[in-house]
Amino acid sequence: MTTRSAALTGIGLVTSVGSTAAEVFDAMCEGRSGLRKPPADHPLAGSVDVAAFGPPIDPTTVLPAPETRVVDRYIVMALKAAEYALADAGIEVGRDVDPYRVAVILSGTGGLATLDTQAVLRAEKGRLGVSPYLLPGMLPNMGAARVAMKYGFRGYSSSIGTACAAGAQSVGEGLRLLRAGEADVVVCGCSEAPLFPTLADTFGNARALARGWADPTEASRPFDRRRNGLVLGEGAGVFVLERTEHAEARRAARYADLVGWGATNDAHHPTTPRPDGSAAAACMSRAIADAGLEPGDIGYVNAHGTSTKLGDVAEATAIRSVFGAGTPPVSSTKGVTGHMLGASGVVEAAVAVHAMRRGLLPPTHNLDEPDPACDVDHLTEPRHAQVGHVLSNSFGFGGHNVSLVFGPPTSAWTKAG
Repeated sequence: MTTRSAALTGIGLVTSVGSTAAEVFDAMCEGRSGLRKPPADHPLAGSVDVAAFGPPIDPTTVLPAPETRVVDRYIVMALKAAEYALADAGIEVGRDVDPYRVAVILSGTGGLATLDTQAVLRAEKGRLGVSPYLLPGMLPNMGAARVAMKYGFRGYSSSIGTACAAGAQSVGEGLRLLRAGEADVVVCGCSEAPLFPTLADTFGNARALARGWADPTEASRPFDRRRNGLVLGEGAGVFVLERTEHAEARRAARYADLVGWGATNDAHHPTTPRPDGSAAAACMSRAIADAGLEPGDIGYVNAHGTSTKLGDVAEATAIRSVFGAGTPPVSSTKGVTGHMLGASGVVEAAVAVHAMRRGLLPPTHNLDEPDPACDVDHLTEPRHAQVGHVLSNSFGFGGHNVSLVFGPPTSAWTKAG
């Protein structure tokens, strides 16, 4: 009989502070920031004061050279993160799993920077200025499609478009597929490449971006009284989830078990969260109940925590609603990584898993003076604590809320470190 949990056997990340969960976790604990001022020759110079840039990746290392003529960076990062995750899981299609029993759910906003460039070329040169490679180079499903093609995965595949909740929802839907017995393995996650002027300008004109910080590493400050906006970042995160029976049969080492998830919608406003946090609270409660747990079983919450005035207050209110006055320790990764939109949910879930594994809870970087309106148990420095289960939140434009709950691996084969 298929169990309700899933084994997390592989993690692959592409971020401004590292490409493994351990590297990102260490950056959180050490305050090693990935935020910096855009170089003078970067297209973002003049549009934003600060951003979080991922590492350079040669597209020809993940795609055949002819297919890199017009390909968005989000696809390149998705392929690289999938490469890391699959190598980490030590899984090979045909040898370890039937290709029709591998699902891929790899989400993201899509190749908007590439579309933006092609729109300019069309305006300048007319119809012939548009590349015939545009669609496979930018469509939001192409991250999933490219991964499936590269590795021969022939099972269910999809791409989820729930904005900043997309990565976490991809992981949650992966658990749903495994519970239903529709796959043995799910490669799931999200990749986002928002660092181009048009997208940055819409955030800036909406007054959503952090501004006025002489030191760019201080700009993202979730839950802090002086926060004044988010910092855009790019990145990707991919998990390999397996049915626990499948992972056991191949003696696969795992990081943790994904034991529950929840999803709700604010039904309130396109960009502003519901102020009372009621739908976000319901999302967390559903995830905890889905895991067969009680709120008191959660030992750490990795918050969505974007460093925006309204969002941080709404989330803190929701956390208090679920857990009461004595909330679990709470921190946000975005003080170090910036906001990688949908990819944040996967990266942050990986951080939460490592907090559980190491017995060390990472702090919120730049949280110098907690906002009294965000009254939770904030982590302002690393805290040693053995916790049984952790919860990771992701909330997106359109009111999409997703929470994931992880527990220790119920297996003799666990990842080292």
